[in-house]
This record gives sequence, structure tokens and C-alpha cells, in this order.
Amino acid sequence: MHYCQRCAQPQALEPDDARSARCPACASRFDGAARAPLVVVTGASGSGKTAIFAPLATALAEVCLTFDADLLLDAAGALSGGRPMDWSAFHAALLAVAHGGAQSGRATTLLAPLKPGVLESLPARRWIGDISYLLLDCPDDLRRERLVARPPWRLRDIEEQVSFGRWLRGNIADSIDTSRGSPEEAAGTAAGWVRDRLAGPDPGSV
Repeated sequence: MHYCQRCAQPQALEPDDARSARCPACASRFDGAARAPLVVVTGASGSGKTAIFAPLATALAEVCLTFDADLLLDAAGALSGGRPMDWSAFHAALLAVAHGGAQSGRATTLLAPLKPGVLESLPARRWIGDISYLLLDCPDDLRRERLVARPPWRLRDIEEQVSFGRWLRGNIADSIDTSRGSPEEAAGTAAGWVRDRLAGPDPGSV
């Protein structure tokens, strides 16, 4: 992601501190490599990620960058040239977006159906600060109803999503039940959680 501009051959840089990088070959130090926290708002399909995106982005506009991973899917599909999606590369692109936001001093809130550990396993993870997870959840029967009600062109992997939702429920401590109240209310609760989390430790820590 960052390369030394002084070495004769391409040399990948390593994080130095919360705002810079260094070259392991020549020891040069470069600014413009800030790290900031990443909050992942996850959930299986039908949990309400799309429904809360707009009000959540508005509520957090002065706090962090907020984006939905779905916004990158069409471009990623076009770049794949008709081949199956390289999900590791897609997830690395999500980290690159978050790292880009950090250069303006902004943390990132990402809405994406991710398990903890997926982003953490990637090489690009070293350019991100703390990663936290908030789960959007709903009862299994309501998830089925929401997925059946979607337009016909949407994927109908209902039981797979129910199973994924159960896994997330059992592995992520902090959650919001989107079966209660409106999307705006859920977004407000999520925004409060994000604000509290971003007010925590040093944003460059890992």
C-alpha cells in the first residue's frame, strides 16, 4: 500500500507510529500513513444494514467516514472481468478505503456482512487502528420474512443467512435488535455506540 520513494527497487513500507511509515531497507520515514479506528457494523442479510445506512451516515457525519460495502460491489464485479469475485481482494479494498479516510484524521464506520477475523487476517490490516464490531440482528423468523419480501432479483439464500445470523449472534457481544423500533431509532442507537467506541483508546493503536 505504501512504497519507499528513495530505494532503487520497490520496497513496501511498514507502519512506524500512528501517522507515519518507515522503510525496512533504508530506514527512511514517511508521513501520510496515518491509522485510525475502524468500526464494522455487521449482520446477516435482512438485519437492517441498508435501512440504517443513510440515517447512520447523517448521525455520524461530524465523527467519522461512514460507508456501505455494497457500494463497491458493482465496481469490484467489473474489475473481476467475469471471473468469480476475489473476496480477499475486495476486503483489502475496504481496508484501503478506511486507511484513506484516516489521512484526513477520520475514523471509519463500515457496514458489511463480515465475521470478526476476516479483515484482521489480511496484510493491509496493519494500516488500520483498532477494529470493533457491532451486530445488527433480528429474530430468525423475521429475517426470513424480510428476505422473502425483497425484489425477485435479490439473492434468495435464506437459510444460509439465517445460519450466518446465528453464528454472528453467538460470536459478537454488542448488538442491536432491529425488530424493535424504526430504522432511524436503530441508527441512533448505533451512532451512540460508535461515538462511545471512538472516544476510547489511542486511534492509532492496534
